[in-house]
Amino acid sequence: MIGALFTLLALQLAGEFIVRITGIPVPGPVIGMLLLVFGLAQCGRVPKALHGVAETLLGNFSLLFVPAGVGVLLHVERIAHEWLAILAALVLSTLITIAATALAMRAVLRRRPPREPSDG
Repeated sequence: MIGALFTLLALQLAGEFIVRITGIPVPGPVIGMLLLVFGLAQCGRVPKALHGVAETLLGNFSLLFVPAGVGVLLHVERIAHEWLAILAALVLSTLITIAATALAMRAVLRRRPPREPSDG
């Protein structure tokens, strides 16, 4: 379990290092996650220890939103002042995400071979 946690943290650190070296405008943890995905694709499976650590982290994921909630409460006056811009950004980004997901799904379905009818 410690080894799997170390692996996740090492990949995050590697992502941070890559971002600092290249200057790409992507968060280091995102690069680390991509490194993890590529590594798991090469391995062909998720190691049991890594699966256990991931399940534990995801089970306690809601705790990570506490600092964000406190930050929102600290800036409630600013949010009240700029609520219209925030609402517009949320609605627009949601619509763009839905459209991008639909287009990606359509592209994936076009490349997928047709399914054979089942006998049952």
